[in-house]
Amino acid sequence: MADRLNGYRILILETREEAQFSKLLAEQGAEVVQCPMFTIHDAPDPAPVEAWIRRAIDRPLDDLVLMTGEGLRRIMKLARTRGLDQPLIAALASARKFTRGPKPGKALREISLDAQQTTEKPTTEGVIEMLGRLDLKRRRVGLQLYPDKDHSALTGALAAQGADVDAVLPYAYDSKAADANIVAAIDDMAEGRIDSIALTNLGQVRRLLEAAKTHGSEAKLRAGLERTLIASVGPAVSGELAAHGLRTDIAPAEDHYFMRPLISAMAVALAEKKPKVPVT
Repeated sequence: MADRLNGYRILILETREEAQFSKLLAEQGAEVVQCPMFTIHDAPDPAPVEAWIRRAIDRPLDDLVLMTGEGLRRIMKLARTRGLDQPLIAALASARKFTRGPKPGKALREISLDAQQTTEKPTTEGVIEMLGRLDLKRRRVGLQLYPDKDHSALTGALAAQGADVDAVLPYAYDSKAADANIVAAIDDMAEGRIDSIALTNLGQVRRLLEAAKTHGSEAKLRAGLERTLIASVGPAVSGELAAHGLRTDIAPAEDHYFMRPLISAMAVALAEKKPKVPVT
């Protein structure tokens, strides 16, 4: 089963969560074509991040919730430029540390710290579920956020538990800088170099169409999608595709809207609809 996607070129529109998806596809033998959809920059105004660092040192947090590894690395980068990295590490050592998936845990280990608990599901909902089992009343909770996401459900859940939430957003996305990646991916599809495009969130659909419109490539995109099997992880993505007059060729079984079931569905559909060709 490990080679069931051998010989197929799969395009994924890369966001933070796509590294695991790429790994799973590669394990099945696929040639994964990654299309970064944004570049990452430090927060445009470092003052709020520095203020958060100083608060964490002066009044050590009871708990620290890390949503991304990138976030902790950006915090530590700024702390080092201010000569505050060692005091910050010492202050964070006393806090309980919770991570959204394994990547923040890896970033913690880079500064010789460990997470007390990691979510079973690397999602915001998974974080809410994990923290919901804890007594957070009157505890100072440091919360590292990431861009382009409505975090109100998470901050609201923590506030409802009585936590004193101190949030920080240490970096920003620049989607425009990545437009060239998307235009190149559109060209690949239009020229028949991609067997399937795999979409795992509706924002990818919107971003793809937005970049195509900006660069006058809408017709080329639609022509490319006509010759490329479109895989959708679930109803939200399929609904977004339909809203733009696009079809869904591949989807996992009902109520199995996850990456592994999507990959299984892709393997079946590709074997049926597209003969394998040697990867060059």
